[in-house]
Amino acid sequence: MLEGALAGLAALLDPKLLALIFAATIGGVIIGALPGLGATTGAAILLPFTVTMEPIPAIALLATIYCAATYAGAITAILINTPGTTAAAATCIDGYPLAQRGEAGRALGMATVSSTMGGMFSVLVLAVAAPALAQLAYKFGPPEYFALALFGLSMLASISSGGAIKNLIAGTFGVLLATVGMDLMTGVERFTFGMPELTEGIHFIPVLIGMFALSELLVQSTRMNMIMERIAMKAVQLPSRADYLRTWKTILRSCGIGTFIGVLPAEGATVASMIGYNEAKRWSKNKDEFGKGAIEGVAGAEAANNAATGGAMVPTLALGIPGSATTAVILGGLLVHGLRPGPHLFNEQPEFVFAIFGTMFVANVMFFGLGLMGAKLFARVTLIPNAFLWPMVFMLAVVGTYALDQSIMDVWIMLGCGVLGFVMRRFGFSVVPVAIGLILGELVETTFKQSMVMFDNNAWLFFTRPIADIFFLLTVAGLCAPLIMDRLARRWRSGGPEEGQGRS
Repeated sequence: MLEGALAGLAALLDPKLLALIFAATIGGVIIGALPGLGATTGAAILLPFTVTMEPIPAIALLATIYCAATYAGAITAILINTPGTTAAAATCIDGYPLAQRGEAGRALGMATVSSTMGGMFSVLVLAVAAPALAQLAYKFGPPEYFALALFGLSMLASISSGGAIKNLIAGTFGVLLATVGMDLMTGVERFTFGMPELTEGIHFIPVLIGMFALSELLVQSTRMNMIMERIAMKAVQLPSRADYLRTWKTILRSCGIGTFIGVLPAEGATVASMIGYNEAKRWSKNKDEFGKGAIEGVAGAEAANNAATGGAMVPTLALGIPGSATTAVILGGLLVHGLRPGPHLFNEQPEFVFAIFGTMFVANVMFFGLGLMGAKLFARVTLIPNAFLWPMVFMLAVVGTYALDQSIMDVWIMLGCGVLGFVMRRFGFSVVPVAIGLILGELVETTFKQSMVMFDNNAWLFFTRPIADIFFLLTVAGLCAPLIMDRLARRWRSGGPEEGQGRS
C-alpha cells in the first residue's frame, strides 16, 4: 500500500496531469459560478469525453470539476444572491447581505478560505478512511453487498426537499431502468419492446446527461427574461485576524459535519451546508446577526459543503455506493474505465486511488489561489446570456451522448430522460434519486439473486449475517427518519405557540 501511495503521488509530478488539473479547476470554477450549471451537470456533460482518456486523468478531471465547482457556487451566491450550485444555497443567507453592505470582498475571502480548509480536511479523512473501509469490505459477500446497496437506496428518502415518498418513487423508477435488457442469470429479455439496441440495457451516461444537463436546460429556458442584480466588488480580501478568531471553531465544526454528512450515501454537499449553517448559528454568540450578514454563516456553510466532497468519495471508492449526485457521475466514470470500486481497487491499483486523493488536494490548493486572484473575473461569467450558454450545453450533451457508442438510440434516451427530468422537477420530484437508483439497481438485483442461490432460496438466512443485519437496521432507520423528523417538526410548530401562551 505504501509503494502504491508513493507511486500515485508521483503521478502528480507529470506536467501534463498538473496542466489538466489546472485547466479543470478553471473550468470547474466557471461551471460552478454559472447559476443552474453546477458540478453534477458539468461532470455529466464531460463524462463521455473522458472515455478515450487514461483512467487517472479521466477521474482526475471529474474529481477536480467536483471540488472547484462546489466552491465556485459561493461567488454568485454572494454577488447576485443566486447560488451557482445548490450546495451554496445556505451561503446566500448571509453572503448577499454582506455584499449589500459593501463587504463582498470580505465575504468571498472567507468563503475561499473556509472552502479550502473544508476540502483539504476531507481529503485527509478520505485518504485514511477509504482504505480502512475497503479492507472491511473484504468481509462482504453478496448478502452484505445487497444489504449495503439497499441501505444506499434508503438514503434517497432524505436526499432532497422534494419529500421522502417522492424521492423513493423516483429511486424506484431508477431501479426499474436498471432492469431493462437481458437478465444475465436467466437470459430472458426484459422491457426491450423488440428493440435490439436495448438488449444490453440502458447505459447510465445518456440517462445522467438527460436528467441533469438537459432537464436543467429546459428549466433555465423558463427563466430567460429574469434580470439579476449584481453587486460591484473591488477585490477579494483575506479574512482579518478578528474574522479568524470569530470563525475558527465554526470552520472546524463544519469540516467535521461536512465530512460525516458526505460519507453518508446519497446525502452530499447541499445537506452538509444546511446543517453546517444551522450549527454555526446554534453555537454562535451573535445569533441576531444571522440572516443580516454574519461572517460565521458564510464560513459554516462553505466549510461544510466543501468538506462533503472528500467525504462523499469515501463510500464511492471503498464500496461503490455514491455519496452524492456528482459522485454518482464519477462512479459512472470508474465503471466506464472498467474499474470496480472496493477492496480490489485499493489492493490491485493503489497508485490510481492515491493519485485521485492527491488530485483533490491539489485542486483545493489551485482554487484557493484562483479564488483570491480571479473571483472578480470569474463573477463576470454570469454576464454570458443564457441564449448563448444553454444551446452550447445542448450541443455538448448531444455530441457527448452520441460519441459514446455512435448510437442514435442513446441520443433518444438522453432526450427522453431530459424531458422526463423537466416534468419531474415541475411536479416536485428530484432527478438525483433516478440516477442513483439506476447505478445501484444492477448491484441490488445481482447480489440478491446470488444470495438466494447461496441460501437455497431461503431469504430468512439473510438475517444470519451480522454485517447484513446492521445495514438492514440502518435501512429501516433511513426510511423512518424523515417521517419521524417531519412529524416532530409539525408537532413543534403546532405546540410551540400554545406552550408559549401557557407560560405567559
